Amino acid sequence: MDNREESPVEEQAQTQQERGLLYIWQSAGPTLQPCPERVFLSRPVLQTALGEHHGLLLTQGGLVYSFGELFWRDLSVPVSAPVLEVSLLGKTMVRVAAGGFHCGALSDQGNIYMWGENTAGQCGLTKSCAASEITSNITVSEPCHVPVVDSDVIPPAVVKVVDLAFGREHSLALSSQNELWAWGSGCQLGLVTSTFPVWKPQKVEHLAGRHVLQVACGAYHSLALVRSLPPKSYNTLNPEKGEQGQSTQSFVTERDELLAADTSHYCPLGVELSGETPPRRSSPRPKPQHGGRTASSSPCIQLKPHEHIDPVTEVDGSHLSRSLPVWSGNKDSSLLEGMELQKCVQKNSSYSWDHITGPGDTDSLSSYTSDDSCVSSTPSTDLLTSSFKEDIQIKSQTSSGVAIPYSSSPVCLEEVRLFLAGEKKGLQGQKSSSLTNINQKGSAASRRRSLPGTPTRGSPRRHRPSSVCRSRAAAPEDAGDGLPSLETEVWSWGRGSEGQLGHGDQLARLQPLCVKSLIGEEVIKVAAGSHHSLALTAHCQVYSWGSNMCGQLGHVNSPVTVPQLTKLSDGLRVWDISAGQSHSLLLADGDCVQPVLLYCGQQLVSVQQEASHKGQRSCQRSPNKAESYTVRPTLLPFCMEMGYISSVCCGGPSCAALADQNVMGFISAIHELASRERQFFCWLSNTRKLLLTPLRNRESVIPTLSEPCTHLFFSLCESFIRLSVLIARHSTSLSYFLHDVQKQDVTSLLLLTHTEHFVEIYKEYCSSVGDFQVMGGFHSLHKLSRECLGSQQTTLAQLCVSDQSVSGDVDLVSLLYWPLQQLHHYSRVLLKLAACYDVLTAEYQSLQQGCNQYESLSLSLIRRKKEAEATLLFWKTHPGKTTEVLRLPKRRVVCESSNRSLTLQNAGRFSNHWFMLFNDALVHTQGAIPSQSLFSTHHVYPLTCLWVKPVTEDSSGLYAIKVTCPEESFTLVASTPQEKNKWLRSLNQAMDQVVGGGGQGSSPGLTAMSRTASYLFTGEGRFKDAQYTGAWLAGRVHGRGTMKWPDGRVYSGNFKNGQEDGFGHYIIPNKVLNKPDIYQGHWKDGKIHGFGKYKYASGEVYEGCFCDGQRHGYGMLNSGKMNKKSSGVFIGQWVHDKKTGYGVYDDITRGEKYMGLWLDEQRHGSAVVVTQYGVYFEGTFRENKMSGPGLLVSDDDTALHGEFSDDWTVNGKGVLTLANGDNLEGLFSGEWTTGLKVVGTYTKPANEEPETRERSRMLLGQYVVPAEQRWVCVFDECWRRLGCDAAGRGERSTAWENIAVTITTARRQGPKLSRSQSKVLESLEFIPQYGEQVTTANYDNIRRYLLKACETPHHPLGWLVETLVTVFRMTYIGVGSNRRLLRQAVHEVQAFLTHFYVIVRFLFPGLPADGCAIPESPASQSESRHTSSFEEQCGVLVVSCSSLLLPLLLPQLYPPLFTLYCLQEEQEEARYWECILRLNKQPDQSLLSFLGVQEKFWPVWMSILGEKKQIVSSSKDACFVSALETLQQISTTFTPSDKLLVIQKTFEELTQEIKPMLKGNFLWCMDDLLPLFLYVVLRARVKNLGAEVSLIDDLMDSNVQHGELGLMFTTLKACYIQIQQESTT
Repeated sequence: MDNREESPVEEQAQTQQERGLLYIWQSAGPTLQPCPERVFLSRPVLQTALGEHHGLLLTQGGLVYSFGELFWRDLSVPVSAPVLEVSLLGKTMVRVAAGGFHCGALSDQGNIYMWGENTAGQCGLTKSCAASEITSNITVSEPCHVPVVDSDVIPPAVVKVVDLAFGREHSLALSSQNELWAWGSGCQLGLVTSTFPVWKPQKVEHLAGRHVLQVACGAYHSLALVRSLPPKSYNTLNPEKGEQGQSTQSFVTERDELLAADTSHYCPLGVELSGETPPRRSSPRPKPQHGGRTASSSPCIQLKPHEHIDPVTEVDGSHLSRSLPVWSGNKDSSLLEGMELQKCVQKNSSYSWDHITGPGDTDSLSSYTSDDSCVSSTPSTDLLTSSFKEDIQIKSQTSSGVAIPYSSSPVCLEEVRLFLAGEKKGLQGQKSSSLTNINQKGSAASRRRSLPGTPTRGSPRRHRPSSVCRSRAAAPEDAGDGLPSLETEVWSWGRGSEGQLGHGDQLARLQPLCVKSLIGEEVIKVAAGSHHSLALTAHCQVYSWGSNMCGQLGHVNSPVTVPQLTKLSDGLRVWDISAGQSHSLLLADGDCVQPVLLYCGQQLVSVQQEASHKGQRSCQRSPNKAESYTVRPTLLPFCMEMGYISSVCCGGPSCAALADQNVMGFISAIHELASRERQFFCWLSNTRKLLLTPLRNRESVIPTLSEPCTHLFFSLCESFIRLSVLIARHSTSLSYFLHDVQKQDVTSLLLLTHTEHFVEIYKEYCSSVGDFQVMGGFHSLHKLSRECLGSQQTTLAQLCVSDQSVSGDVDLVSLLYWPLQQLHHYSRVLLKLAACYDVLTAEYQSLQQGCNQYESLSLSLIRRKKEAEATLLFWKTHPGKTTEVLRLPKRRVVCESSNRSLTLQNAGRFSNHWFMLFNDALVHTQGAIPSQSLFSTHHVYPLTCLWVKPVTEDSSGLYAIKVTCPEESFTLVASTPQEKNKWLRSLNQAMDQVVGGGGQGSSPGLTAMSRTASYLFTGEGRFKDAQYTGAWLAGRVHGRGTMKWPDGRVYSGNFKNGQEDGFGHYIIPNKVLNKPDIYQGHWKDGKIHGFGKYKYASGEVYEGCFCDGQRHGYGMLNSGKMNKKSSGVFIGQWVHDKKTGYGVYDDITRGEKYMGLWLDEQRHGSAVVVTQYGVYFEGTFRENKMSGPGLLVSDDDTALHGEFSDDWTVNGKGVLTLANGDNLEGLFSGEWTTGLKVVGTYTKPANEEPETRERSRMLLGQYVVPAEQRWVCVFDECWRRLGCDAAGRGERSTAWENIAVTITTARRQGPKLSRSQSKVLESLEFIPQYGEQVTTANYDNIRRYLLKACETPHHPLGWLVETLVTVFRMTYIGVGSNRRLLRQAVHEVQAFLTHFYVIVRFLFPGLPADGCAIPESPASQSESRHTSSFEEQCGVLVVSCSSLLLPLLLPQLYPPLFTLYCLQEEQEEARYWECILRLNKQPDQSLLSFLGVQEKFWPVWMSILGEKKQIVSSSKDACFVSALETLQQISTTFTPSDKLLVIQKTFEELTQEIKPMLKGNFLWCMDDLLPLFLYVVLRARVKNLGAEVSLIDDLMDSNVQHGELGLMFTTLKACYIQIQQESTT
């Protein structure tokens, strides 16, 4: 309705009659029967706020209305016609608040707008307050924005506010960060300041770090509802253990705060340290034209005309501050102890108190509410006046000749002396606000211990970044789980003259202080009247304290300085409170669903007398005490005519209530739900208090109940408490819901949002009661309750709603089962609410679903109750020690065969078998006599590991059921078909319930064959005494699970048909080394089989293939540093747990690397050995030694070719070739490292150096293992993963299925994958079209698939690439970086490509052989007819292993391979680079001329940033820049094809730069091209160009060697050779 600009009058009236009805009346009490005045507005009222003589209304749509005495505008507005605050239009207001004489509104953006009286700064420093006006009387006539800025963060951030509370001269705001901000004047601000007014909102530092839930303001005091700190918090200031329910944590981080918070120097009393009084103090408030407020701006003290007030002794706080010179902080501290102390006391005690009180005034100075006698914008004087009454008799004592009046006030001379002494310390740099003896260990110390926070600056600021927080509901925030927090504390501060702070005294507090007596009372709301305070608990009780002159506390208990329970009639449950000037208003549940109003406070004798007080602001501070008032809250009869009241509000002498009409039963249903829940919680609290708590604390509970039942009883109590807490928080939430019922969404009810939590708590409670009942605990508990409770039996019987026994005893079973009936109530109320909505709405669907859930839960728990009763009856019927061993708390009986309805097949004729089916196990007893509960042996079969199926009836006529267990199977025979169906159905139902089914009764034979369960193996076998937890299939372990043996072995992984099969993790303890062996990999048929990683306790790590528990196939063994003998890494082939075949062993200890054949753990066959000193050996090994012919080459190219007999030992014929070509041929003996003995001939060849060196190079490689025979084990493992026995032997379809299964398993069961990895695996799950002929159209699809497959090691091809890279790097990195290994490395890469291409062709049989062309597709052939130039441009697509697979493999092999090329070309590279540096010193034109480039190719212009500049003779690096930059990119590519493309692009760039210089068509000739390209190569300065050229020459595709790319490469190679020759000329 509020979204429409215009609405029909009928619709407005109808809506007005339904929701947001506002009633306002004056607080005259129930005796005068005041008539509430109905306020008619076009929109429903959402909230109301009342001040002293004015009020605010918040309506739907965020509009704000004002009424009452608006003296800041000189208006008097009747409540029947409130005025709209026009300046707030356009902004949506969500909260309003009214102080004594000022107003505030809060927008949905968290902004505050304030107006009204601002004499004390309570409206803040608004835009209307200029700097020059601060010291004058201020009123803000229109709402102005008051920003709340947190200057502690950088940059300063605007704070979002969610709630407001105002007093007479102060304002409080609660932020979305649950921090409190204050501004205005007086100690009620709680700020650490001595300067008033406080114009800008400041954070209340004493509550920083605490979670403030709600705030309330009295006239000159403040209340805050704060969430308690965690109970296990540690208090750094007070190590003493706090009381139960009290939090002792203190947030202290800074060293100076620790010092300031010393408990021995702190008293929670406050005196403001202010020396000057703001000038506004003496200025009167503006006199309103329409109203009764006097001209005085603050409550004045009435004096007789002939009397004079000494300004020093005036009770006004500002003048009183001058009476103590030390308070100003600018006096000489040496004057504190003597004369000024006595003068101070004399002046404050010699004042005539008769001058203060008015006619008929019988209360203390500051007990009155209409106009307080003390203006608290300066320090409160309660400390010196609160205890002075008219009947105090002043006594004097003489000391040292000075007469000092003595008072019975708590503030005596000693306290003042101590205060002045504390101030003296404060002037010396230490702050103190103590007014009590710091040596006292009584109340002050106990009050200190009740403080969870720290005094003054004891709590650090909470630095939070500014952020837009959620909008705050009217209710206090939840405790983090969506439910309201009940672990709360009440903090108070400000004036305490009437005990309104609740600390047991009448002293003021400058800082917030926890009200100790309310800790643990579960306060959910606080309210503050002018001089009294209220606190509402979750138990629907009200605590009140403070002024009780008019009976506003609702009791006559004393003292009123501490919270006392308000006296309520039986059956009344209060759920909302509000406090006014001298009255209190309570909203409660009565006998019916409709709420009732309770009133306590002032009652006027006549309406005329009440009217005489209205409309004027008198200096008299309170109604006469002699007037009548209520002693306890009384019912206001007219409340029943208002409808369903949702909230109440008080302020000044007025009361207000918001009500709703029962539209379609919605409102009544909500109220019924809330009222019933509050009643239920009160029942739970009383039961807990009267029954459970006394029994639990009873010392005789253990011997009476026995130990098992005692634990169950304690568990029952705990679940009862958890249920009570849930209901308390739920009922509190419903109360908050009703306060803002117009703005609430019905789907936000906790019954709908926290259904799982309710279900869990109720199930837990029902189970705990049933468990206790099954074990016979109630019989013993009944006896104990009669002994313990005694006279309280009658009271407890009133809580029992069931029929009582004849003896009048309480039926404890029915009593503790009664909470289950609440579930049906939930269902019924939710159904009522659903009836208010259309069936297609989301609200209806949510409510209907909740109704079904709670009704289903109710029926389920009732069924559990019956099961517990039947089980108890079973145990009573079959007592005895033999059956007692089967009695467990969670066990419920389903059926049993005591009537011989079931027996074991093939049982003996005289054997007796008794079967008992419980909800968790099937029990089989032998030698049983059920009637006597006797049996000789029994066996328990857990239902979690039990499988049953009916046996098909045959000619034998047996009605049999087959039962399968993990270690045995047996057959049961029923007496009749009906008995068979009964047992089969019961077994299936019980097993369904156990394994997580609905338990509603499955059809026979349909119980899940696959399930997850735990089982302890007891029979002989591999799993003896092992505990298994995991998946099962028909009685055998199958799927994922964990097996734990008693000796410490643990297997966690996959099982199949009762054995380990698949991927698993296995731990085997090693008691000798005190470390476990750990295996992680694949299994088959209960043995380690497949690829895995084995970490030995000795420190060795093997990663590779296994077969039948042995290392077999490819694998890498790292001996690690823990091996004392040697440390090294072996990678290669294993056969039956031994190194056999080709492998590489890096001996880290000796600095050698062996690359060759092995046999039975020994080096045997052809091999190559390189050392860290550059020595190269190739030859044959036998029995782990160099034996036979071999070639040894040192780092300086000295070569020895001869016979070897041991490692590095020559013995026989040989030829020694020196680096310069000289030869020594003969017989050699000795070790290479120690010296050789030679008998032979020395030969020095003449002029044959190049040929000799080339011949020595040709000798390398004759003893090495051929490249195609290396790493065969790696490719064999890849074939195995594809499902092939050997290379090419297998079904292609099986290979693709294995690939799909491997990828899917990796996605579902593998480790956490990144998003990109998951996408790659997802794309690889689809099997491509592998059987069709490969054409130019689908060739790219194959290439892209291979590219993706090689990205992940989960794909067999990806694993192959990763492993090939590993073995290559292990071979040629480190010691293997020997230039003489280059040829072997190149051949190895080429062998990789050949083997790899065989696998790819197996997967894609349509691929042609290596080097063959791919035929075109028919579509491409038709296109080629239309484009005749296509054949010429593209040519024929030839597929080779290098073109297809080298891009997949070479980028990862490139670093070690290119390093070998650089080492090989090291000398040539040095000559090349020396020439590059020398020739690049010349300018461009000089270099072009030197290289013989024709002048027609010389560039004339160059472009710099788009601007042309002429090239002069001194220009350098200005010619052919684009070609130079292109050629430099050759170092950034990996494959020869990419490098050739760079070269081709360089020629194209060079041609593009030459064309503008020449006219017409242009064709290159080599005479022109070579010099010009030589210039480009020189200027490009490509490092390691020789290595680049050699790599391209070795690995480029042979199909392009004789084409255009081959010609371009030849040109580059010629330039490289030419540059080397230029360096010698």
